[in-house]
Amino acid sequence: MSVHARPLENHSAEPVGGRLMTVPFRVLVTLGVLGVVLIAWRMVVGLGAATGLTDAYPWGLWIAFDVVTGTALGCGGYAVAILLYILNKGRYHSLIRPAILTSALGYTMAALAITIDVGRPWFIWRIPLGGFPDMGSYNWNSALLEVALCVMAYVVVLWIELSPAFFERWEREAKRSPRLAAFSRRAHPLVKKSMLWIVALGVLLPTLHQSSLGSLMLLTGPKLHALWNTAWLPLLFLLSCVTMGYAAVVIESSLSSRFFGRRSETPMLGSLYGAASLVIALFVALRLGDIAVSGKLGLLFQPSLLTALFWAEILLVAVPAALWLRPENRRNVTALFRGALMILLAGALYRFDTYLVAFNPGPQYTYFPTLPEILVTVGIVAIEVAVYLWLVKRFPILSGAPARAAEAR
Repeated sequence: MSVHARPLENHSAEPVGGRLMTVPFRVLVTLGVLGVVLIAWRMVVGLGAATGLTDAYPWGLWIAFDVVTGTALGCGGYAVAILLYILNKGRYHSLIRPAILTSALGYTMAALAITIDVGRPWFIWRIPLGGFPDMGSYNWNSALLEVALCVMAYVVVLWIELSPAFFERWEREAKRSPRLAAFSRRAHPLVKKSMLWIVALGVLLPTLHQSSLGSLMLLTGPKLHALWNTAWLPLLFLLSCVTMGYAAVVIESSLSSRFFGRRSETPMLGSLYGAASLVIALFVALRLGDIAVSGKLGLLFQPSLLTALFWAEILLVAVPAALWLRPENRRNVTALFRGALMILLAGALYRFDTYLVAFNPGPQYTYFPTLPEILVTVGIVAIEVAVYLWLVKRFPILSGAPARAAEAR
């Protein structure tokens, strides 16, 4: 792993500043508090009363969206790290810190969703401890075990990767917080020295658990529709998380430039969008090629909802990838934003369909999320956005000087 620049180097990152308690922020906090209250209620009444889950549908909205889709939306740090540290594309340094932040928040909220979705969450602490007190009682044949261990470890790794942003502020404000400043002066050099290994873990862990999310659905056998049921599911899930990660970084950078008056990084985003397009081409070729080789082409033209959803997934990624071939689109931040949004929607639809819509445990079973399930998901997303706003306004996360007033308009 060759690195020309120090991982997570500052690159003029600075707090955005400004008033925190705006009207949108108050709305986000209100939705987050409602979600927390409903989570507490779910802990009291149990899954049966709070959700639409059954023995036939052991997972629902909290897993399909908050975990399976949410972790892919939070793969921006993983996707950019591949370019920055593995392929040694140093020009993406200004994007890595906000990408790591969105990843840390996305995976932390996914870990919360996992906790509230399990039947006995008060025992979840046993997972990283090998089933304590019965040490070594892991079920090594479980794909879910690998996902749980990797997600827990990756949450820790992400916050360690982001920690230089906290150290930098605490060191600058030594007079206000002398204890935090003293801790930063001791911890910051240690994190810098170990960052190479931390980054390596940050690339390895998502590779493992994102592919395992695909492996898990292989266990459903004929319950998963043939258009989604393929031995290539682990690789397809890994490719989809990479495309969604790139798209999430493009969207995050575009929105932060728009709402915080930061200087736009359009050329860099265009290059990042191009990397996503290459991965999309591989994803579409692999998926359509597998269907052709396995003799499932006839399913592509059956008049059904699932067929329509399949083509929607393909078009939502193929169209923005094709638009990148036009040079003017690579220099247009609006076109990049719209294309990235389509890529995110395509990836979310693919994962949601695989885990819920195309999964059929039997004709006599149905599932639809209850209102508390929906409100908890909304609350989790609201908390994630609110914490993001607080962090970028208080800590050096975003790079680049503020744009001139006319440019910001």
